[in-house]
Amino acid sequence: MKLVIQDVMRRNNPNKKIKGKCMSSFIPKDTQYEAKVKDSFECQQVMKTVGARVLGIMPGQVELEFGYHTKLTQQHGFIHAGIISTVLDSACGYAAFSLMPKDTSVLTIEFKVNFLSTSQGEKIIAISKLKKVGRTITVCVGDLFAVSNNQRKLVATMTGTLMTIPDREDLNS
Repeated sequence: MKLVIQDVMRRNNPNKKIKGKCMSSFIPKDTQYEAKVKDSFECQQVMKTVGARVLGIMPGQVELEFGYHTKLTQQHGFIHAGIISTVLDSACGYAAFSLMPKDTSVLTIEFKVNFLSTSQGEKIIAISKLKKVGRTITVCVGDLFAVSNNQRKLVATMTGTLMTIPDREDLNS
């Protein structure tokens, strides 16, 4: 199965292709951005609790996935809104982090989530993409899909604002 990021990019930018693959229009300030994102993600205990994993990283974009587990549901058997928000927040944060320079950290300063459908499926996929990148403040959007029988259903969408935190050893991971 192709990375969902590439599918979304083709839909949004059908003419941006190089050798059959879509390219991000963002240029990371750290050439080791992919390893930096993966290393930081591995430090997030909440993502381990959820069982989330990184499916794809491109400059300014991240795709996360986790399986449906009853321990993550609310009383009706749907993935809890708090879990959805948490995973979308991480996806957006890491999309922003992928473009940040070395020796910086990322923190969310605001987000809004719209819940569009119930979330049950074999797996859940979160896709984030940056909309506006600034020196300190970055805006990201993220979509979360429930996947059943290889069919995706849009469950929630997030808009988040993230901040670059430079030179803080107590925050660098």
